[in-house]
Amino acid sequence: MENVVLGRVRELLPTIAERARETELARRVPDEVIRSLIEAGVFRMLQPARHGGLESDPVHFFETVRAISAECGSTGWVTAVLGVHPWHLALFDDTAQAEVWGEDPDTLIASSYSPVGTMVRVDGGYELMGCWRFSSGVDHCGWALLGGLLVDERGDAVDTTTLLVPRSDYQIRDVWDSVGLRGTGSNEIVVERAFVPDHRVMHNYEFSQLRGPGQKVNTGPLYRIPFATVFSSAIAAPVLGVVAGCYEEFLTRMRSRVRLSLGGGRFVEDAFAQVTVGRASSEIDASILQMDRNVRALMEAATAGNEIPMQMRLRARRDQVMGTERALDAIDKLFKISGGASLDTGNPIERGWRDAHAGGAHVANDTERALALYGRGAFGLPVEDNMI
Repeated sequence: MENVVLGRVRELLPTIAERARETELARRVPDEVIRSLIEAGVFRMLQPARHGGLESDPVHFFETVRAISAECGSTGWVTAVLGVHPWHLALFDDTAQAEVWGEDPDTLIASSYSPVGTMVRVDGGYELMGCWRFSSGVDHCGWALLGGLLVDERGDAVDTTTLLVPRSDYQIRDVWDSVGLRGTGSNEIVVERAFVPDHRVMHNYEFSQLRGPGQKVNTGPLYRIPFATVFSSAIAAPVLGVVAGCYEEFLTRMRSRVRLSLGGGRFVEDAFAQVTVGRASSEIDASILQMDRNVRALMEAATAGNEIPMQMRLRARRDQVMGTERALDAIDKLFKISGGASLDTGNPIERGWRDAHAGGAHVANDTERALALYGRGAFGLPVEDNMI
């Protein structure tokens, strides 16, 4: 099946690349770029058809994210994060979906999933308050998915949840100033005190059980694959795209480079540079191929109506974190061997190196934790984690 949205996005890539430096300096993706991506249909790729979405093959979505990230890591990151939220909203009660998309199917949703918000039970729902960090692209959004910690009368934690909150119920603090992914506008969200009705709350244990109220109306296989795979792949895809784009930029820049030291000569004739290119390209390809293979396998199982095996879910997380690690290793090799040519602030190789490592720091790319879970499963031990 053809990735129609990617075809539209390719027409936007030169402009996205031209505005990458501007995006970084402004610390946010330009409104015009977001509008162009909305018009291309990127943010509707994982949105339910019944709410104007495309219900695309998720592999196509990740492919599109990688293409954008290759030109601008910050734009690709925001695209991935805001683009995956319609998939999550599709698991909420249909009343919540209608509140977000009823008047405007292009409404965007931000997030900060860390359960740092305090919530207490009240009649018909919950009262929420808190401050959440790192909400990428939040300035472009009308709603936010926020992590909450439910406490009882004694103040003890009894449950973790995700709450859907409208823009009118929270404030945005412009605090984002980072070493990498500087253009993502990942600012803070503050809720002083807001009422969140029951239909806009999901319990996090539902993630690992592969269920949600929205499956009653969104019955397609797309909404029966693991949250952990969809979300973590959305976090890995920009990193892989940035590194793939950096690799291509490296080849373009180095083909004409002549060294003035180390004996001089054309850079491309250096056997060590040739080996580095071979290793880096293989790591990039392996990372992308494994991630796409796993997502396809999950979709095939869901389409056939089969139960998705725990081993398949664990493998997807294993390959996602290892793919990110391989990609970071590849860009480190390219950055190091490119020498002084990669040090000027703002050049694509330097920016890509910073962006890739910033993305790699996300908790979804925590290699050791994910591998430990895979190891437990391989040894036949029970695995209980919302990120599987």
